[in-house]
This record gives sequence, C-alpha cells and structure tokens, in this order.
Amino acid sequence: MTALTSLFTPHWHAELELGYARFGETTRPVYRRHSGPLRVQKHLYAEGPEVCQHIIVHPPGGIAGGDRLDISATVGADAWAQLTSPGAAKWYRAAAPAFQQLALHVEAGATLEWLPQETIVYSAAQAELSTAIELEGDARLFYWDMVALGRPAASERFDAGHFQAQLDIRRDGELLWHECQRVIGGDSLLDSPIGFDGQPVFATLIATGEIDAGLMERCRELPNRVRGDLTQLPGLIVGRCLAREALHARAWLIELWRLLRPELLGREVVPPRIWST
Repeated sequence: MTALTSLFTPHWHAELELGYARFGETTRPVYRRHSGPLRVQKHLYAEGPEVCQHIIVHPPGGIAGGDRLDISATVGADAWAQLTSPGAAKWYRAAAPAFQQLALHVEAGATLEWLPQETIVYSAAQAELSTAIELEGDARLFYWDMVALGRPAASERFDAGHFQAQLDIRRDGELLWHECQRVIGGDSLLDSPIGFDGQPVFATLIATGEIDAGLMERCRELPNRVRGDLTQLPGLIVGRCLAREALHARAWLIELWRLLRPELLGREVVPPRIWST
C-alpha cells in the first residue's frame, strides 16, 4: 500500500521568473511569469522609487518530496531589486528528494539584495538546492541564507535525511565563489567541534565590494548570540555563523546589513515590514 500511495502522491512543480528595469529614477518590474504555486506580492517602494521590493510567496507553505521550485530573476542595467520572503521555508520529511533551483542575473550598474528568511529542514527531509548568480561589470550583490537543521523548538534533531546545496557566483563569466555542501542526518559532523558543534542553525552572508579595517572591526565586535565572523576576500565579503536558534542568526545578519549597506551600497537600511509581522 505504501508503494502504491507514493506513486500517486501529488508533486508541485512551481516556476517564477522576474525581471526589473530602470526608468529614470525608478526601478520597475517589467516581467513576471509564474507557473504553479509561486507568486510575488505587489511591488513596494519602502525607501523611494529607486529600490523595488518584492516578497516571494510559496502558498503551500512547505516543500514535500518530489516538489521542484525554479526561481529566476534578472535585474537590468542600473536597476535595484530587493527580494525577500514572508516567513520560513519548510522542507518536510519525505521518501524522495525535493529541489530548488535559483538563477539570478544582475546587469552592469544594477544591485540585487537577496534577503530571504530562514529555511527549516525537517528531520528525514531530502532537500537539494542549487543557486547560480551571474554578475555583469560593476553589478552589486548582497546575499544571505539561513538554514535550520531539524526543529530545535520542538526538540527535533536532524537525525535522518539530507540537506544538499550548491552556490556559484560569477562576474563576467569568471567564477568568484563556489561551494558545495551535503549534510547527512545523524552524521557525527553535526556535533563535532570541527563541524556544527551541536548548533542546528548556520548562516552565510556574501556581499560584493571591500571595506576598511575599521568597519570590519565594528562588524566583528557586534554583540550577538552566534558564533560567527567575517572575511574580506578580493571583491567579496563573506560572513558565516553557527547559532542555537534561527532568530539569533537572523538578528546577526540584519545588524551586519545595517553596518555594511551604507558603505557597500550607499543607502541606509530600511528593514522590510514583512519581517515584523
């Protein structure tokens, strides 16, 4: 019966394509196509017409085995798009893998801020994510992601299944950043002091540009409840942290954003209102 049931379990294949362009002083959405349960809410201008904010919504609220999400966005020359989400993405326990593919293209003079809320990977989920970011010329990027393995608030450890992710960032075809990770549920790496050290949440921040030693020190001295640090690489700032709770990781990322955004992007932070609801 179990085998027969799995054959008829419905799977969602959802696609979302977005495009943005600059008209005078305003960034406008110029292309939007969706298929399946992926949408964006009405575009917002919380900090004026230059920055177009969109909230990506996945109405089912969770990703089950066999589901596939494909999201792509192109930010045209000199435009500025800020993309976030209304809440955590949940990857449910499943007998088969589920997939997310993200493709982001930022043209010369443009800026993309990719600022989703956390990804929660339930124990026994099989989550496989792939992200490819293409930058042209002097395009700017501010990117983060947060992943919670298991559900600490429910005392659920990530003791089965797997989480797999790949991230590639290129500028004019040249690879700037490449990483692959695969975490197996119940692996000793989860508790090892050279691995996750018993912390179920990890986060990554990557921003284009360079900062001076003074600002780097201010970022490193931020009061926080995570184990994290920043590194300056040629043309990239990379931040990593481990945390007991997703809220702690998110607070750390937001405070780094407050400090880094004025220097790297030339604008003060205006947090999306959806984060407070």
